[in-house]
Amino acid sequence: MPGGRLTQQERQQIALGVADGLAYAEIARRLDRPTSTVTREVMRNGGPGAYRADLAHRATEHRTHRRRQAAPRGPAAPRQADGRDAEAVREYEEVFTTLLMGSGLPRMTARVLASLYTTDAGSLTASELVQRLEVSPASISKATTLLESQGLIRRERDERRRERYIVDNDVWYDGMIAAARAHGQLAETARQGVTILGPDSPAAVRLEGIARFVDFVGESMARAAEQAREILSTKPAPLADDAAEPGPDGGRAAGS
Repeated sequence: MPGGRLTQQERQQIALGVADGLAYAEIARRLDRPTSTVTREVMRNGGPGAYRADLAHRATEHRTHRRRQAAPRGPAAPRQADGRDAEAVREYEEVFTTLLMGSGLPRMTARVLASLYTTDAGSLTASELVQRLEVSPASISKATTLLESQGLIRRERDERRRERYIVDNDVWYDGMIAAARAHGQLAETARQGVTILGPDSPAAVRLEGIARFVDFVGESMARAAEQAREILSTKPAPLADDAAEPGPDGGRAAGS
């Protein structure tokens, strides 16, 4: 399988595949590349509706040039000081960002959320996000405002009176409950339309169907969130290999 960055020819093949409506997995198979590489390439360069091979290639060259200019002189210090592979972490954050963009978040907002989820502390200040993502404070402010409005992060002041943006178990639960409430509001609005348009009109029948559907989805989400809430605070069970020592024949010891 070829490694390294995508070539301009590969980007042209991606553009043709996207234009033909091919799945990312099929495009990746034809290029002998991972599906995540193709998905990330398209999503970070305008999405399937706006992807252009020449523009994507120039944008990548520009980002590479900018990173080289920003790189410190002398031996490069890994971004991760905890023994992790910094490049692998960066690639994972890109994949995570692409996934979040697929759910409807703008790219910068998705990058901020992915960064918060991949920090051990689960929190960063605005200045830390600016440094980590190499963007302007205004970009961070816009992204965090959107995430906070959707209940995906929360804001607190730390001991130094700095505002910190936090993702934790409560935020994940609260976000699901907020989404369930939004479904309930949509159902209520749809039923208002039924009254206004007349219960026997085709439009009213359509709106009533929408109301019943989103009611069911919202109630199911809220019920599932309540039932699964304890999972967020429960540590995973130890692996079976840690629970018992193997016996002389390679099986479990007696009594296990």
